[in-house]
Amino acid sequence: MIGFESIQDHLISHAGRLGVFDTVNGHETMNAPGRGVHAEVYVDTIDPIRSSGLAATSARLGMKVRISTDMSEPQDGIDPRIVGAADAFIGSIHSDFELDGDARNVDLLGTYGIPLSGRSGYLTRASLQFRVIDVIVPIIINDAWSQEA
Repeated sequence: MIGFESIQDHLISHAGRLGVFDTVNGHETMNAPGRGVHAEVYVDTIDPIRSSGLAATSARLGMKVRISTDMSEPQDGIDPRIVGAADAFIGSIHSDFELDGDARNVDLLGTYGIPLSGRSGYLTRASLQFRVIDVIVPIIINDAWSQEA
């Protein structure tokens, strides 16, 4: 069993403790979050990995942490604000890469796929444009599923 809720709670906790986010949600919001810097924590992918044993399959749980901010003036301050928040979050994950024992590890360097990383872009919600960085947190979980014949 993956233990999704506990892992998601750890990531929400990391984001909340940093003091750089105005809101932290455990879901992808449908509405515009308003002014400030916001984080949303939700699942992106679930994949088996090849390091599994003979009786169980281990998994890679790709969690997405979407960091967003409104396009307020001055626009030259948008990227420093959002990159600073992403940097703080990624740094906190490096300091707890086993998520207090709920995971084998966060795949920091991408042994089983995409490493801990972020990709920036823009997103429109409720006719408002936001600058975003989607941080992928690849979490390796031992023996997620039993194998039976």
